[in-house]
Amino acid sequence: MTSGPADDGARRAQGSLLVLLGLGCQQVGAALAVLVFPAAGPVGMVALRLVLSAGVLWALVRPRVRGLSARSWGVAAGYGLVLAGMNIAFYLALDRLPLGTTVTLEILGPLTLSVLASRRWLSALWAGTAFAGVAMIGWDPATELDPVGVVFALLAAALWAAYIMMTRRTGQEFTGLIGLTLGMTVGGLAVAPVAVVTSGSALFQPHILLIGLGVALLSSTVPYALEMLALRRLPPSAFAILLALAPAIAAGAGFLLLGQQLSVHALLGMGLVVVAAMGSVRG
Repeated sequence: MTSGPADDGARRAQGSLLVLLGLGCQQVGAALAVLVFPAAGPVGMVALRLVLSAGVLWALVRPRVRGLSARSWGVAAGYGLVLAGMNIAFYLALDRLPLGTTVTLEILGPLTLSVLASRRWLSALWAGTAFAGVAMIGWDPATELDPVGVVFALLAAALWAAYIMMTRRTGQEFTGLIGLTLGMTVGGLAVAPVAVVTSGSALFQPHILLIGLGVALLSSTVPYALEMLALRRLPPSAFAILLALAPAIAAGAGFLLLGQQLSVHALLGMGLVVVAAMGSVRG
């Protein structure tokens, strides 16, 4: 039997809710991670996120790896490395920029993916709107952005676009959360040696491990699982429009949890980026 319009609508609604829940968890987790950057460092927090998330997933999913093809292992490894790179770039940016600003710049990755997928003349309008929003943030007279942080945020944007496509590919290659578990494991193993060198014994302090577990659950395990399930119900373009709400959620989390205040100028620029992302996919 083929699914009808009602079934498709229900699947899209479910996928949308999963994405929004994941975004909320991610931004709260990001704010929590910022609080321990002085002790563990950005790369250390990425390692704790991925390694602890992988441990939780192995306990819950218990994936069977025997008999997996070389192609399946390649997909999982690619997904894990993109995941690790995206998180490292994001945290290095977050160490230098406000949470709302970092996520606004990072959202340019999914926005670009959406514009390329739409192939309509209105895409140029939305791309111009997004550029205007980023320009307002960059030339905000009330704040001075760290240029290195901006570079890391834009790198995270490019990797986020790659992550969306790799997540969809991984969800098609594996059933359930097996692909997520294997990818998280690969990413954690890749980052862990660097984290030990840069952060040392601080990573193994009980309170850091406890906070790391909370960040892992909020920023990795729960949202990535929700996103992978959502991408089985939504096309990448629809997924991207929901991600457009991330800057607003991030700005709220930064204000409530970190006391980060953005000027009206920056908030207006952020709003233009959100409108551009939503409009590009809607078109």
